[in-house]
Amino acid sequence: MTKTMKAVVLTRFGGPDAFELREVPVPPVGPRQVRVRVHATAVNPLDYQIRRGDYVDYVPLPAIIGHDISGVVEEIGSNVHEFAVGDEVYYTPKIFGGAGSYAEQHVADVELVGRKPRNLTHLEAASLTLVGGTVWEAFVQRAQLSVGETILIHGGAGGVGTIAIQVAKAIGARVITTARASHHDFVRSLGADDAIDFTVEDYVEGVARLTGGQGVNVVFDTIGGDALTRSPLALAAFGRVVSIVDIAKPQNLVEAWGKNAAYHFVFTRQNRGKLDALTKLVERGLVKPVIGATLPLARMSEAHDLLENGTARGLRGKVAIDVTGQSLALPPIIPGA
Repeated sequence: MTKTMKAVVLTRFGGPDAFELREVPVPPVGPRQVRVRVHATAVNPLDYQIRRGDYVDYVPLPAIIGHDISGVVEEIGSNVHEFAVGDEVYYTPKIFGGAGSYAEQHVADVELVGRKPRNLTHLEAASLTLVGGTVWEAFVQRAQLSVGETILIHGGAGGVGTIAIQVAKAIGARVITTARASHHDFVRSLGADDAIDFTVEDYVEGVARLTGGQGVNVVFDTIGGDALTRSPLALAAFGRVVSIVDIAKPQNLVEAWGKNAAYHFVFTRQNRGKLDALTKLVERGLVKPVIGATLPLARMSEAHDLLENGTARGLRGKVAIDVTGQSLALPPIIPGA
């Protein structure tokens, strides 16, 4: 008899109501794969972009999406030696490469999987995998952010921004971030040195004010729009712009030429190495995920709506999903709402 599991399935592209909770077959395990009992997942902007149809050519329907997993190994392939049944693990499933994390169980290539930090809950660990891997690749592998440099991080109170601030401070950089005034104490508590209220001050002017006109060494773009065009105005000479936003609109980069600026476009690559590096920071107490709301798997539609519209409602950090159902009775928890 085929074993089944509960999964949230994307049945069509559209709004948050495009999901259905279904019973689906448990996937088989290959020689270099592990099957994980998913304890927690989380929601990312990439998830709602997929749901609304931004990547229709890459996601055949029906689909199980989702890009964060923390759980326990229940089965290992015949050629797996790195893990044993019962190990606590966390990872990001392949992006556009198979089933995602919105399910009770998941099968992953062993090279993607890392050991869960000992000092994090499953909900916290699942809130770190995609954003943490993205920030690590953006700062360490691409921008090569160094001790003593200054970085502008857009959206410091968001799911990516909360981790970006902490990683940048762990590297030894000075951090300037954009956030609403109501979030300034919060982003400073994460380690931000300065905060710019983007609702009342242009960030280019704010950077000039805070750096004495010198500019920052790195701009971390999480907002898109005209950020590629305007970021050089906030850069010091030989500065770097790192963007995690897919921007279809053509951008004028003439200002970047005068700064000898470099641009890096990051589409996160999944591997254990980045997770192991993040685990070291977490276990040293330098990085801790921020969870703004917790919902059960059955309320995925609500979770998507919350993330898409949460900034205006005071959401800080990630929207986490308790797959085990232990938080079934808990309403969304939104600090500052």
